Amino acid sequence: MTDKHVAKILNISGIVQGVGFRPFIYQLAVEYGLTGEVANTASGVFVHIEGEAGAVASFCENITIRKPVLSQITQISCDTSSLKGYGDFSITQSRGDEKRVALISPDVTICDDCLREMFDPEDRRYRYPFINCTNCGPRFTIIEDIPYDRPKTSMKKFDMCEKCMTEYHCPTDRRFHAQPNACPACGPRARLYDCSGRLISDGDPFSRASSLLRQGHILAVKGLGGYHLSADALNHEAVQRLRRRKVREEKPFAMMVPDIDTIRRFAWVDQAEAELISSISRPIVLVKKKFPEIPGPDVSPNNLYYGVMLPYTPLHYLIMETGFTALVMTSGNLSDEPIVIDNDQAFSRLSGIADYFLVHDRDIYLRCDDSVLVRTAGKSRFIRKSRGFTPVPVFLPDTLPEILSCGAELKNTVCLTKDDRAFVSQHIGDLENPETFDYFTMTIDHLKRILDISPEIIAYDLHPGYLSTQYALEKTGMKAVGVQHHHAHIVSCMAENGVRTQVIGLAFDGTGYGTDHAVWGGEVLIAEPGGFSRAGHLEYVPMPGSAMAVKEPLRMGIAYLYHVYGDALFDLDLPVVRDVDPERIRTMIAMTEKKVNSPPTSSMGRLFDGIAAILGLRYKVSHEGQAAMDVERSATTAAWPDVVYPWELSKSNGSYIIRLEPIIRSVVEDFAQNTPVPRICRNFHATLAALFTNVCEEIRRDTGVTDTALSGGVFQNALLLAELKTLLEERGFTVYTHIQVPFNDGGVSLGQAVAAAATVAKKISGGPVLIEHAPIHS
Repeated sequence: MTDKHVAKILNISGIVQGVGFRPFIYQLAVEYGLTGEVANTASGVFVHIEGEAGAVASFCENITIRKPVLSQITQISCDTSSLKGYGDFSITQSRGDEKRVALISPDVTICDDCLREMFDPEDRRYRYPFINCTNCGPRFTIIEDIPYDRPKTSMKKFDMCEKCMTEYHCPTDRRFHAQPNACPACGPRARLYDCSGRLISDGDPFSRASSLLRQGHILAVKGLGGYHLSADALNHEAVQRLRRRKVREEKPFAMMVPDIDTIRRFAWVDQAEAELISSISRPIVLVKKKFPEIPGPDVSPNNLYYGVMLPYTPLHYLIMETGFTALVMTSGNLSDEPIVIDNDQAFSRLSGIADYFLVHDRDIYLRCDDSVLVRTAGKSRFIRKSRGFTPVPVFLPDTLPEILSCGAELKNTVCLTKDDRAFVSQHIGDLENPETFDYFTMTIDHLKRILDISPEIIAYDLHPGYLSTQYALEKTGMKAVGVQHHHAHIVSCMAENGVRTQVIGLAFDGTGYGTDHAVWGGEVLIAEPGGFSRAGHLEYVPMPGSAMAVKEPLRMGIAYLYHVYGDALFDLDLPVVRDVDPERIRTMIAMTEKKVNSPPTSSMGRLFDGIAAILGLRYKVSHEGQAAMDVERSATTAAWPDVVYPWELSKSNGSYIIRLEPIIRSVVEDFAQNTPVPRICRNFHATLAALFTNVCEEIRRDTGVTDTALSGGVFQNALLLAELKTLLEERGFTVYTHIQVPFNDGGVSLGQAVAAAATVAKKISGGPVLIEHAPIHS
């Protein structure tokens, strides 16, 4: 210790706004007897601290040790400054004149302190559905601009009462500068209406709402990132009615359950899953069912999993306090449209589905669906990344230019890069209608504004029919870079794992536009960020009906059977041959023979569809990936040892072609010998894992590349992921997989951005490109 006084200036970056960081700094400075000031900036938090040297050193050290629970510090700069002779330590006005690089906190669940106050009859916020503090509540969905101050949020129209204002300005209060701070006297209100817009209750509408749910009614409930459609999950008729009205035949509904113990009544939940479900992000987590099904078969039909989440807003807790086992909480939207966030739109769009509407008057600036995760191969993995996680960036190993990448068509996300950070947007959805495209463009504009990013490069998928591609090519003033779909998949996996060098990339999905204009999807690439070569793929088989073959797996079943057996397929004793009109089969065959609306595909997703149809598991799907999920579900019920079917590799123009005839014949022969379908499905999985491990070994011998990256929606198949990853690692490969973005097309935008940056850099430097796959337009 020394009597010498010093001054330091600290600039702290990360998630340090709206999370109680300034009061934490204030209290820490007071604790050490220091003077100075702290302020929000567009870059994060600025601190000027001065006092006795040892105390200043301890203060600086404890910032990272004792930081607020919701904060994430990515960088601290500490520079010596001159003494200014402050008389005390103060929190000063935000500074917004710098380049904006501050990170924004995601929306998080209500904290234990607020929850306790809400159910305390003596507390002034008793049963108030918008209770929050600096440790909890809305963030991303209410922000219009930064710095994150109340006038730049959707709370700006609510003037705080004297008591709330006192809390807001008291540095030692838990609600100091909590921007959504409010109470029943001054803040937002919830109201219950019927579907005609008639007010039912505006004082305490939650008991009435709970009663209506128990009676079997469907409610539209406004939450953090949008509306939910809710029904009692144990009410069979109510769930069926919700399915009919929403036109959602079989796709599983998510459920909100009061606590982990209740979930364990009807599902298997291990410790890691329990911690994920209970985390402050409160995602939907897929957990394996117990049988018989307590919520009933209509909640998650023909599925081994339930999607469950805990309440995460005060409003949810008030609805569920009467003791529901589970409530269906599915996205409040019409089929294929974005989730509804506006009250007037809710009444106009959802009145044909919901009987009653539980609404509130705190606006949602940016919709944000619930995130969905599952534990597979020992890790928590995203199926949909959105509320609770967006807009926390993926940190990259290199600094990139400012880039906008527009993603794919299905499960669309966009990505903006700045320095070493890639901001992947919340889930946008399938760009197949004007409403979702409007959401896509609004998301881009909003993120550009709050992140202060002015892209100089715009990246897009090579498919000319995608709305995201058309959007990119219509923009001017940016360098436009096309990135092949499966290359983007692999680079997204490389980017989140910090890999720069070449990998053997296995990209398995349903559809992706290939450089030869065919439909790719069972691809083995030698990839690096700036280019790729196609080292192997499933052989091409025609897709009779093109897009209809995705909706009707029986078409792929017939295509694979005809590919192997020709007209002899009619002699096969298979369900798909017995169940389908022979004339219809002949029409499909004629389409493939004459190449009418039957593009060639190497898709792994279509191969799974074909196997599902050949085995009679499914001929028509009601949602994407359903047939493949049937094959996986059947395989997981098999208790027999694996049998690996034979396969055949050939080589053409330096690329390995995986011939499917031996696999298809083995499946058909097993079925003819009355081998149980679950065992056939299990053998099929084992065969794919062994086959692609062998392909990787061949490529390693050819190239010396020992790292592999797995990406694409097919790897949401937990069985295939685990078996292939295990086999590759046993053969000495380093295997990279997704943790920070989904395997599916929700991760493509990240790969597009990194690939575009590398491609432009190679064009400028004249460096080698593996394949000139990425056209660049100024």
